[in-house]
Amino acid sequence: MTAEGTSSNEKGAGETPGAPSASSSIGPVSILTCANCGARNRIRPSNRGAPHCSVCGKPLPWVVDATDQTFPVEADAAVAVVVDLWAPWCGPCRFVSPILEELARDFAGRLKIVKVNVDENPMLAQQFDARSIPTLMVLKSGRVVDRIVGAMPKPDLTVRLTPYLLKTG
Repeated sequence: MTAEGTSSNEKGAGETPGAPSASSSIGPVSILTCANCGARNRIRPSNRGAPHCSVCGKPLPWVVDATDQTFPVEADAAVAVVVDLWAPWCGPCRFVSPILEELARDFAGRLKIVKVNVDENPMLAQQFDARSIPTLMVLKSGRVVDRIVGAMPKPDLTVRLTPYLLKTG
């Protein structure tokens, strides 16, 4: 469970991942699988803290899909946010995607990956001036602090993101 109480075990949940909950207007629901115990957790976006497993309490790898409509709430997080502007037909995007998922596991509790399909969300592609994909935007406290265009191997991407992942306090 997160400090905000937004994580819960998926069993018995009648909500669709990514769809707004009928019982709450807080934002979209995502299903995150715990890398430690395998439990599936329903979470909503939060601008405080990071999600933790409702079963074992470990930080969850935080990877979500966003649309033009859900992006503002998904991008508002206390941890570093990497916005992945991608398309399913893009070979370099398919190379980067599993690397981002690994980084979300490696830096669980300190990193959120927000995936945006530019074909389905042209407003965000335009907002971030994504002329080439993949384009990764690093957000800290809602501000763009870095922009990475093109595919990058995991060691190089890790070095590039490390300054934004350091724990403060």
